[in-house]
Parts: sequence; structure tokens; C-alpha cells
Amino acid sequence: MASQALIRKLEETIENVPDFPIPGIQFKDISPIFLDPKLYEDVIADLVAFSKGKVDAVCGIESRGYLFGIAIAVALEVPFILIRKSGKLPPPVISEEYDLEYGSAVIETREGQIKPGQKVLIHDDLLATGGTTEAAAKLVEKQGATVSQFSFLIGLKDLKGEEKLKKYNAEVYHILEY
Repeated sequence: MASQALIRKLEETIENVPDFPIPGIQFKDISPIFLDPKLYEDVIADLVAFSKGKVDAVCGIESRGYLFGIAIAVALEVPFILIRKSGKLPPPVISEEYDLEYGSAVIETREGQIKPGQKVLIHDDLLATGGTTEAAAKLVEKQGATVSQFSFLIGLKDLKGEEKLKKYNAEVYHILEY
């Protein structure tokens, strides 16, 4: 869906930081995108085109999913729902625990903000192993809604996160793939 011009501009803008946060990791620093309002606007337009007319709400995963997710929801004229780390939202909340490489984590959303029957887009900036995104999808389903789409700025194909999302029969989109 993304134009070759947008892909090229993003590839020129996103900085590759070797050995961060640990040796062997090639960190993709997306912060330079926010220094270029036109590029940011183009990214939002592309992500909105993927979801236009297909979703009733957008969920963003803390905190990276907020960077583009709020703007996507505003452009689509649908609600934006926060998915946050445990203990950051006032009760009542719905929680989902998921496994990390070493240990586990919990994410939450406010009870009642996701409505039964809604078609939901889950957005984050990066799809890696898919653990956090899968936990977010479980939060959506616990409230009687359906995940109809997942969107990301970047997908890391070697980490196979997209495999975890197949069970949701939802569209998956990322502008860039590494």
C-alpha cells in the first residue's frame, strides 16, 4: 500500500543504531520522523488508508502505539483507547498477562471503553515477536469486540510476530519490513 517514495523517505530518515540497547541488536530509531511534519503526515495518511471504513475504534499500545495511533483515530473519526502497563490506569480495568523473554508483564485497558461488537484496529510502532500485540488482542476479545486489523510502522520478519497474530483472522499491515 505504501508508495515507494514514502518507503524510501522513511528508510532515509529512520536511524539504525547498532548494538543498542545490547550488543547484537540493530535498533531502529524512528524519532527523526517527528522532526519532519510532512513525513509524519504522510505516514498517518498511509496508515489511515489501510483502515478507513473498516474499524470502529483504535487501540494503541503504551507508549509507542500512541505516537501514530492517536492521529490515526482522529483522522478516522473513531475513539482511541489506551492500552497501558499495569497500574497506570484507574479502576476498573481489564488485564492480560503475557510472557517476555525473561519473565512476564501485564497490560490493561479501562473496562467499558471497548464496546462489545466493535471492530478494532490495534496499532503499535513495531511488530517484533508479537507477544505484546497478542496480549492486546486478548484484551479486546475479553470485552466482546473483534480485532479486525493490526497496523505497524515496522515489521521485523525474522522474529515471526505476524505468525502469532494469524489466529485473529485480521488484516496485518506494516509500512516497512526488516
